[in-house]
Amino acid sequence: MLARLSRRLPFYYGWLIVAVVFVTMAIGVNARTAFSLLFPPILTEFGWERGVTAGAFSFGFLLSAALSPTLGRLMDSRGPRVVMEFGVAATGAGMLLATLASQPWHVYATLGVLVGAGSVCLGYTGQALFLPAWFVRRRGLAMSIAFAGVGVGSIVLLPAMQTLIERSGWRAACWVLGVTTLVLLVPLNLLLRRRPEDLGLQPDGDATPGTAGAPVRRVNIVDAAWAATDWTLARALRTARFWWLALGYFGGLFAWYAIQVHQTKYLIETGFSTAQAAWALGAVSLAGVPGQIALGHLSDRVGREIVWAIGCLGFGLTAVALLMLEGRPSLPLLYGMVLAQGALGYGLTSVVGAIPAEIFEGRHYGSIFGTLMLAAITGGATGPWLAGVLYDRTGSYAPLFWIVIGLCVVSALSIWRAAPGGVRAVAGRMRS
Repeated sequence: MLARLSRRLPFYYGWLIVAVVFVTMAIGVNARTAFSLLFPPILTEFGWERGVTAGAFSFGFLLSAALSPTLGRLMDSRGPRVVMEFGVAATGAGMLLATLASQPWHVYATLGVLVGAGSVCLGYTGQALFLPAWFVRRRGLAMSIAFAGVGVGSIVLLPAMQTLIERSGWRAACWVLGVTTLVLLVPLNLLLRRRPEDLGLQPDGDATPGTAGAPVRRVNIVDAAWAATDWTLARALRTARFWWLALGYFGGLFAWYAIQVHQTKYLIETGFSTAQAAWALGAVSLAGVPGQIALGHLSDRVGREIVWAIGCLGFGLTAVALLMLEGRPSLPLLYGMVLAQGALGYGLTSVVGAIPAEIFEGRHYGSIFGTLMLAAITGGATGPWLAGVLYDRTGSYAPLFWIVIGLCVVSALSIWRAAPGGVRAVAGRMRS
């Protein structure tokens, strides 16, 4: 039995990495998502304008965008353990120090700068810098399972956060989440490695080529000249594909975070109870778990572009449902919004790392992806801020929802133009 287990360790280690990422994202990403729950009590306590308060979330995103190229270079040079442990320390410190806030800049510095910078390391950006290297044939499935940790974490953490907020206040909730982040994630992330070759392993847990049990490799290269290029950041910036990706990612994350940050407050003002609004935020992530995994697996069969378009459709339908809820706040429509946002929209995460990895795979991928995420995170920062400003000026979120619908269309078309399937085929479309 031990001999059989030792032969399977290469396979199991890749999935161990997936498990570590799963737990890390369950906590790290939801530390940022929790801002949506902290937003109403902070407004109630201090009476600040919504645009000013929501700006803390956006400011953290903008800082994350500025740090993304450096994050990519750090990943290329030092590996995931350094990046992730920095993220754990920043996120934990941000949540703990937020309990001392009494001025807007305190919120900007803690929930904005520290939690924003930390969660970008622990979230989709940081994990997508190294996780694609561990899988080729199962890349979409592996990444979707790992990223589904966000949904599971939301189911557990967000209702618990809301209960703590109601019983003990938002500061107590921040303190508990900060301690949880440090205690659980510091030891777990010591297990990470940048690529399987660092341990003498192969992607997908395969045996080393030429040894017994090694699979017959199928060709996944579609554009041989493109795939053979040693892609540096400078070369990537001179391609149309890079800028189509940047536009697609900007639109996708704008839609995601504009809705996510303001959703709870909007639903409460529409006529739903605080508990129902908090349930909706958690239920979106619950619906996202099977949706992400199914769409990640589907992307390994039919291609990444199709799945990105499905995700954009999900957020477009979410915006339509939210527009309709203002006039008729019914539970069936709320459930429909939750399903569209979670089961479809969150499917974007299953391919957000796979798409650029298949276009710009190589030694400098970290720098390229980190720079690409400037556009993505800028979209995520602009959405919540613009939503708050538009509401302050118009008294309505309707203009924001129409902008979201338009950007979802632009985002889907942009990824089709980038065409990752034109460089490397997914497993379902490889040829022998």
